[in-house]
Amino acid sequence: MNKLISFLFLSLFSTTFVLINSEDPYLFYTWNVNYATQSPLGVSQKVITINGQFPGPRINCTSNNNIVVNVFNNLDEPLLFTWNGIQQRKNSWLDGTLGTNCPIPPGVNYTYKFQVKDQIGSYYYYPTTALHRAAGGYGPITIHSRELIPVPFDWPQEEYIVLVGDWYTKGHDTLKKFLDSGRTLGRPDGLIINGKHGNGDGTDEPMFTMIPGKTYRYRICNVGLKNSINFRIQEHSLKLVEVEGSHTVQNLYDSLDVHLGQCLSVLVTADKTPKDYFFVASTRFTKKALTSTATIRYVGGKGPASPALPEPPAGWAWSLNQFRSFRWNLTASAARPNPQGSYHYGKINITRTIKIVNSANTVDGKLRYAINGVSHVDPETPLKLAEYFGVSDKVFKYDIIKDDPTAEASDKVVVAPNVINGTFRNFVEIIFENHEKSVQSWHLDGYSFFPVAIEPGTWTPDKRKKYNLIDAVSRHTIQVYPKCWAAIMTTLDNAGMWNLRSVLIERQYLGQQLYVSVLSPERSLRDEYNIPETLPLCGIVKSMARPTPYS
Repeated sequence: MNKLISFLFLSLFSTTFVLINSEDPYLFYTWNVNYATQSPLGVSQKVITINGQFPGPRINCTSNNNIVVNVFNNLDEPLLFTWNGIQQRKNSWLDGTLGTNCPIPPGVNYTYKFQVKDQIGSYYYYPTTALHRAAGGYGPITIHSRELIPVPFDWPQEEYIVLVGDWYTKGHDTLKKFLDSGRTLGRPDGLIINGKHGNGDGTDEPMFTMIPGKTYRYRICNVGLKNSINFRIQEHSLKLVEVEGSHTVQNLYDSLDVHLGQCLSVLVTADKTPKDYFFVASTRFTKKALTSTATIRYVGGKGPASPALPEPPAGWAWSLNQFRSFRWNLTASAARPNPQGSYHYGKINITRTIKIVNSANTVDGKLRYAINGVSHVDPETPLKLAEYFGVSDKVFKYDIIKDDPTAEASDKVVVAPNVINGTFRNFVEIIFENHEKSVQSWHLDGYSFFPVAIEPGTWTPDKRKKYNLIDAVSRHTIQVYPKCWAAIMTTLDNAGMWNLRSVLIERQYLGQQLYVSVLSPERSLRDEYNIPETLPLCGIVKSMARPTPYS
């Protein structure tokens, strides 16, 4: 009997030891980044490909997987990638923005390693250097729930990736010269879906196929440069099931708006007459809509898609009402951002309110975009490195903008690195005020937040009475309609240096972004990872000795 007890004890101890020391699975990718000549809109131009693909290869993983991407930069310029919406818990070292990283030089490779910790959903990656995003280099990231965690819908027959966005036929280097000289980019030349433009004439090969009676998941991301997008499928309903990593209440829609930088998932059932149908995408809030199509073919079906394309909705008020209909599915089991506070964010006291006012003006005769009167410029030494090496005073100043800017401050533009000093684990409210006539879109790295309201007019503290403090969809990108404001809430519980930016490429490039520095007082590995030993150094820290690692 004693031997049996000893055997059971040793077996339990051995099993526990294995579980404690086991790591989550690793997925390895090797990317060769090159230029190639392609014609997304029928005009030959230089496009950035990854392993010869445009769009780039899919990172298809499961919650908590470790992702290792070895990037070989074969371009003639420095290169960085960011992982749009991947929170990089405790690891802004690999966020892939110029405020956190030195770019990968031409002819050099660098290996990104990060974990998709406690996340599910639809995301994408793209290059952040120069105007490379205008040349492509983007691709999808899909994160599935672990097998033991139920998903609030039946497993679809298949998943389809739809990367849709506006596109210019001029090369990215020409577009960059426009912005550097003080010009705007102007109107895009067309719209592409997965790197292709469809005219709705039925001559394109099918991009997607569906078996009659089966249900499919379409993951749609707006990877464009300037415009919001509306999409619909002829005669089919769209059941919304996920927005930027959060399961939603499953409402049915005829069409959906997806704004710059945003991703969502819909379920589509092949329950119509077996033939071809068009997936239709159009730009929104433009004088003349740009439209592209992709053919969906029923297996065994006969007949072309109807040339009569469903019209997009009109006006931003329709889009605002659709936003109000989005609700977080609080009964769904899934990886959740900030799980301890996810269900009760409306009961947490606000410790800081930051108002973000976008503006535009000229500096030395050239166009600049600003936040609260400051137009961000990236210094030679990345902000995160300057802070970590203790030389931030030689590179930037904290809090050069005010939390509540005056009208005069937003009218004048100062060009400088723009860094907010955040307090670790504070619960903050950020108000975006859009005084302009165009729709704006904002993204926050490192966090998911709760968009509790979008309303016309100007924000005042009294507006909090109308906040959705129960089931706002946790996400990382928010649109702000013309002459409107938007309010978001989040906990600054992810130590690091994180980018808050306009997703409109010309606004971002010309200064409409800032960084939020969130330092843990204890400077321990519990709160933030050490700087990777292989992380490239540049600027004034290039030859400095690395500080003592956290313990």
